[in-house]
Amino acid sequence: MNNKTLLDNLRCIPDFPKKGINFRDVTTLYKNPECMQVMMDELYELYKDKGITKIVGIESRGFVMASALAVKLGAGVVLCRKEGKLPAEVVKESYAKEYGTDTIEIHKDAITEDDVVLMHDDLLATGGTMKAACDLVAKFNPKKIMVNFIIEITDEGLHGRDVFDKDTEVTTLIRV
Repeated sequence: MNNKTLLDNLRCIPDFPKKGINFRDVTTLYKNPECMQVMMDELYELYKDKGITKIVGIESRGFVMASALAVKLGAGVVLCRKEGKLPAEVVKESYAKEYGTDTIEIHKDAITEDDVVLMHDDLLATGGTMKAACDLVAKFNPKKIMVNFIIEITDEGLHGRDVFDKDTEVTTLIRV
Protein backbone atom coordinates (compact mmCIF):
# COMPACT_ATOMS: atom_id res chain seq x y z
CA MET A 1 0.00 0.00 0.00
CA ASN A 2 2.38 2.75 1.23
CA ASN A 3 0.17 5.60 0.04
CA LYS A 4 2.30 8.70 -0.62
CA THR A 5 -0.16 11.00 1.18
CA LEU A 6 0.12 8.90 4.34
CA LEU A 7 3.90 8.62 4.16
CA ASP A 8 4.27 12.38 3.55
CA ASN A 9 2.14 13.18 6.61
CA LEU A 10 3.61 10.64 9.04
CA ARG A 11 5.70 12.39 11.68
CA CYS A 12 8.85 10.68 12.97
CA ILE A 13 10.16 11.76 16.37
CA PRO A 14 13.75 10.64 17.02
CA ASP A 15 14.76 9.35 20.44
CA PHE A 16 11.22 9.01 21.79
CA PRO A 17 10.28 7.52 24.20
CA LYS A 18 13.95 6.72 24.68
CA LYS A 19 17.22 7.20 22.84
CA GLY A 20 17.53 5.12 19.69
CA ILE A 21 13.76 4.82 19.05
CA ASN A 22 12.30 6.61 16.02
CA PHE A 23 8.69 7.07 17.11
CA ARG A 24 6.13 7.04 14.27
CA ASP A 25 3.38 9.44 15.31
CA VAL A 26 0.03 8.38 13.86
CA THR A 27 -1.71 11.46 15.30
CA THR A 28 -0.48 13.50 12.33
CA LEU A 29 -2.55 11.18 10.12
CA TYR A 30 -5.61 11.40 12.37
CA LYS A 31 -5.67 15.20 12.35
CA ASN A 32 -5.55 15.40 8.55
CA PRO A 33 -8.96 14.83 6.88
CA GLU A 34 -7.34 13.70 3.61
CA CYS A 35 -5.27 11.09 5.47
CA MET A 36 -8.33 9.90 7.40
CA GLN A 37 -10.17 9.43 4.11
CA VAL A 38 -7.26 7.57 2.53
CA MET A 39 -6.98 5.25 5.56
CA MET A 40 -10.74 4.65 5.62
CA ASP A 41 -10.86 3.91 1.88
CA GLU A 42 -7.92 1.51 2.05
CA LEU A 43 -9.25 -0.29 5.14
CA TYR A 44 -12.72 -0.57 3.63
CA GLU A 45 -11.31 -2.08 0.41
CA LEU A 46 -9.30 -4.61 2.42
CA TYR A 47 -12.21 -5.76 4.58
CA LYS A 48 -15.52 -5.02 2.80
CA ASP A 49 -16.02 -8.64 1.70
CA LYS A 50 -14.66 -10.44 4.77
CA GLY A 51 -17.91 -10.68 6.75
CA ILE A 52 -16.53 -8.81 9.75
CA THR A 53 -19.00 -8.52 12.62
CA LYS A 54 -16.73 -7.04 15.32
CA ILE A 55 -13.66 -4.82 15.24
CA VAL A 56 -11.46 -4.92 18.33
CA GLY A 57 -9.63 -1.63 18.87
CA ILE A 58 -6.48 -1.82 20.97
CA GLU A 59 -6.07 0.92 23.61
CA SER A 60 -6.00 3.68 22.77
CA ARG A 61 -4.94 4.78 19.30
CA GLY A 62 -6.54 1.65 17.85
CA PHE A 63 -9.96 2.95 18.93
CA VAL A 64 -9.95 5.69 16.27
CA MET A 65 -9.96 3.72 13.01
CA ALA A 66 -11.66 0.69 14.59
CA SER A 67 -14.68 2.84 15.33
CA ALA A 68 -14.70 4.63 11.98
CA LEU A 69 -14.34 1.40 10.00
CA ALA A 70 -16.99 -0.37 12.07
CA VAL A 71 -19.52 2.27 11.06
CA LYS A 72 -18.70 1.81 7.37
CA LEU A 73 -18.74 -2.02 7.59
CA GLY A 74 -21.83 -2.22 9.80
CA ALA A 75 -19.85 -4.00 12.51
CA GLY A 76 -19.66 -3.59 16.27
CA VAL A 77 -16.67 -2.19 18.16
CA VAL A 78 -15.01 -3.98 21.06
CA LEU A 79 -12.57 -2.13 23.30
CA CYS A 80 -9.43 -3.98 24.36
CA ARG A 81 -8.19 -2.06 27.38
CA LYS A 82 -5.53 -2.15 30.02
CA GLU A 83 -6.43 -3.88 33.27
CA GLY A 84 -9.01 -2.17 35.45
CA LYS A 85 -10.47 0.16 32.81
CA LEU A 86 -13.61 -1.79 31.86
CA PRO A 87 -16.62 -1.70 34.23
CA ALA A 88 -18.29 -5.09 33.62
CA GLU A 89 -17.04 -8.68 33.91
CA VAL A 90 -13.93 -9.23 31.77
CA VAL A 91 -11.70 -11.87 30.23
CA LYS A 92 -7.98 -11.14 30.71
CA GLU A 93 -4.66 -11.92 29.07
CA SER A 94 -1.27 -11.14 30.59
CA TYR A 95 1.88 -10.92 28.51
CA ALA A 96 5.58 -10.21 28.94
CA LYS A 97 7.02 -6.84 28.08
CA GLU A 98 10.59 -5.63 28.04
CA TYR A 99 10.43 -4.85 31.77
CA GLY A 100 7.74 -6.91 33.49
CA THR A 101 4.24 -7.89 32.43
CA ASP A 102 1.06 -6.16 31.35
CA THR A 103 -2.57 -7.28 31.25
CA ILE A 104 -5.30 -6.46 28.77
CA GLU A 105 -9.04 -7.08 29.07
CA ILE A 106 -12.21 -7.38 27.01
CA HIS A 107 -15.75 -7.54 28.36
CA LYS A 108 -16.87 -11.12 28.80
CA ASP A 109 -19.97 -10.59 26.63
CA ALA A 110 -18.21 -8.70 23.79
CA ILE A 111 -17.55 -11.50 21.29
CA THR A 112 -19.41 -14.70 20.38
CA GLU A 113 -18.56 -17.84 18.44
CA ASP A 114 -20.54 -16.42 15.50
CA ASP A 115 -18.30 -13.37 15.15
CA VAL A 116 -15.70 -12.67 12.48
CA VAL A 117 -13.21 -10.38 14.22
CA LEU A 118 -10.81 -7.78 12.90
CA MET A 119 -8.17 -6.70 15.42
CA HIS A 120 -6.89 -3.14 14.82
CA ASP A 121 -4.10 -0.99 16.24
CA ASP A 122 -2.02 1.88 15.00
CA LEU A 123 1.47 0.37 14.98
CA LEU A 124 3.19 -2.99 14.57
CA ALA A 125 6.67 -3.00 16.08
CA THR A 126 7.42 -6.10 18.18
CA GLY A 127 3.83 -7.39 18.00
CA GLY A 128 3.62 -8.29 21.69
CA THR A 129 0.47 -6.39 22.61
CA MET A 130 -1.46 -7.46 19.52
CA LYS A 131 -0.38 -11.09 19.92
CA ALA A 132 -1.73 -11.01 23.48
CA ALA A 133 -4.94 -9.40 22.20
CA CYS A 134 -5.30 -12.15 19.58
CA ASP A 135 -4.78 -14.80 22.25
CA LEU A 136 -7.42 -13.05 24.35
CA VAL A 137 -9.95 -12.94 21.50
CA ALA A 138 -9.21 -16.58 20.65
CA LYS A 139 -10.63 -17.50 24.09
CA PHE A 140 -14.05 -16.48 22.72
CA ASN A 141 -13.71 -18.99 19.82
CA PRO A 142 -14.85 -16.65 17.03
CA LYS A 143 -15.17 -17.94 13.46
CA LYS A 144 -12.08 -16.01 12.34
CA ILE A 145 -9.55 -13.46 13.59
CA MET A 146 -7.75 -11.03 11.28
CA VAL A 147 -5.20 -8.38 12.26
CA ASN A 148 -4.58 -4.90 10.89
CA PHE A 149 -2.24 -2.01 11.65
CA ILE A 150 -1.87 1.40 10.08
CA ILE A 151 1.95 1.36 10.33
CA GLU A 152 4.43 -1.54 10.32
CA ILE A 153 8.01 -0.84 11.37
CA THR A 154 10.39 -2.89 9.24
CA ASP A 155 13.48 -0.70 9.05
CA GLU A 156 14.73 -1.16 12.61
CA GLY A 157 15.27 -4.90 12.66
CA LEU A 158 11.83 -5.49 14.18
CA HIS A 159 9.96 -8.57 13.07
CA GLY A 160 6.59 -8.06 14.74
CA ARG A 161 4.74 -9.94 12.01
CA ASP A 162 6.64 -13.11 12.98
CA VAL A 163 4.87 -13.45 16.37
CA PHE A 164 1.53 -14.28 14.74
CA ASP A 165 0.41 -17.76 13.74
CA LYS A 166 1.04 -18.56 10.07
CA ASP A 167 -2.70 -18.75 9.38
CA THR A 168 -3.39 -15.27 10.83
CA GLU A 169 -4.02 -12.69 8.11
CA VAL A 170 -1.97 -9.59 9.00
CA THR A 171 -2.28 -6.41 6.92
CA THR A 172 -0.77 -2.94 7.23
CA LEU A 173 -1.34 0.31 5.35
CA ILE A 174 2.20 1.69 5.65
CA ARG A 175 5.53 -0.12 5.96
CA VAL A 176 8.49 1.98 7.08
